[in-house]
Amino acid sequence: MPNENVILCDTKGVVYKGRTEGMNQWKSAHAVTTDARSLADAMKGADVFFGLSAKGALTPAMIKSMAKNPIIFAMANPDPEITPEEVADIRDDAIMATGRSDYPNQVNNVLGFPYIFRGALDVRASTINDAMKIAAARRLAELAREDVPDDVAAAYQGQRPKFGPGYIIPVPFDPRLISAIPVAVARAAMDSGVAKKPILDLDAYARELAGRRDPIASTLQRIYDRVRRQPKRVVFAEGEEEQMMRAAAAYANQKLGTAILLGREDVMRATAKNAGVDIERPGIEIVNARLSKRSGAYADFLYERMQRKGFLYRDSLRLINTDRNHFAAAMVALGDADAMVSGVTRNYSTVLEDVRRVIDERPGHRVIGVSIALCRGRTVLVADTAVHDMPTAEQLADIAEEAAGMARRMGYEPRVAMLAYSTFGHPPGERSERVQEAVKILDRRRVDFEYDGEMAADVALDPKKMELYPFCRLSGPANVLVMPAFHSASISTKMLQELGGSTVIGPLLVGLNKPVQIVPLGAKDSDIVNMAAIAAYNVGG
Repeated sequence: MPNENVILCDTKGVVYKGRTEGMNQWKSAHAVTTDARSLADAMKGADVFFGLSAKGALTPAMIKSMAKNPIIFAMANPDPEITPEEVADIRDDAIMATGRSDYPNQVNNVLGFPYIFRGALDVRASTINDAMKIAAARRLAELAREDVPDDVAAAYQGQRPKFGPGYIIPVPFDPRLISAIPVAVARAAMDSGVAKKPILDLDAYARELAGRRDPIASTLQRIYDRVRRQPKRVVFAEGEEEQMMRAAAAYANQKLGTAILLGREDVMRATAKNAGVDIERPGIEIVNARLSKRSGAYADFLYERMQRKGFLYRDSLRLINTDRNHFAAAMVALGDADAMVSGVTRNYSTVLEDVRRVIDERPGHRVIGVSIALCRGRTVLVADTAVHDMPTAEQLADIAEEAAGMARRMGYEPRVAMLAYSTFGHPPGERSERVQEAVKILDRRRVDFEYDGEMAADVALDPKKMELYPFCRLSGPANVLVMPAFHSASISTKMLQELGGSTVIGPLLVGLNKPVQIVPLGAKDSDIVNMAAIAAYNVGG
């Protein structure tokens, strides 16, 4: 940084002003009195502001008086000295950072401290010196200038960030941090002579660090953060089940929105008391379908949909009063809730059949199941893992479009591989021809995502093997795999989970007009709250 005019406002409200070259120790800077007038005077012509003080310490006039292209680090907690919106209203040349996760350029301790300690511990450093801290800071600066991977782009809902005023520092859940910062720290510790156990192969060390990262944590954290900013009302259909109650409590505790438990109040309260679950807390509502004032409206709605499919009105009323999946789906369909989750006590296909009596497909879409497989730092979406047994070419094309759309909603730019046992015509076979026809259908539709096939799974996922086919349209390894049949999708995802050490989320239900997620029979409460959060995440998507 050039010799610039820097202002620091510390936690006690004391303001310091000095030049960059003399700021290694703040005591060498000039202390300014703490009154607002002195701060205003100090801000005139300032290039950089570091705030560690209090909300509202900076005024629009102060920001306006700063030098051209100012850098403003408003780090007061929990509210910054001035908000990015306020700065943007005053001038368009400022670079702004805060400690808040809901603004760009979040300055967060988690960007540095855990990785500095990791590198120091792995080389058995006798101390953490300035060289190690500077190495961490410089590596962070380098990462911000590099092209970001899919996992980081996903944090921005698919808008891949590039270095500039809105992106000067990596986001805290950037998956590269674990394999970049400790390596830089370890190298600095060795170079400065404080490492007692030097690492000979730093590249191997970086790979080993990358393998420690749990990719599910960052994927779900992005979803949770977005839902917290826009909380949703989610119906937990099987509300009398203990794991549903625990999931509802966790959903409310994590400030994701309102959890609606369906069931008989006396049964739920007794079960909750025995299990030690607080369902009387704010953020949880209890609804008894039989006693609800909305039952009649829901029955009318269901009867209108089903009267020409063999249903009498009494059949519709019975289902609304006694079947929680129908009641929950009606709540969502008529806008009394945003989303629903079910499946703990019934198998997937049964719950889906119940729901589809009440909620239609989205116009122009197809209902499918998409599983998210997370393994070795890579996220891959697999479809269709729940609905279509032996899809036709037309259905495979639809599945590809739905899965690509889901990838985009999750924040990934889709690269779709249409899988088969053959690769680009070898060996030939009837089922591979169906996949080839699906690719031709996508060609005719002129879809706006990368796709190609037919190809074997290893070609789709291994860039070295993909290089053997230079005509392949994919720009990199596939992150969306369209399976040729339900059985191959189900078998492969289960094998990944059991033998490959992968984490598999789903199948996630895609293509309905309203957000619904179905969990596996006997799902754990953590699985249920994850699916509820995903359902809430997809409201309006």
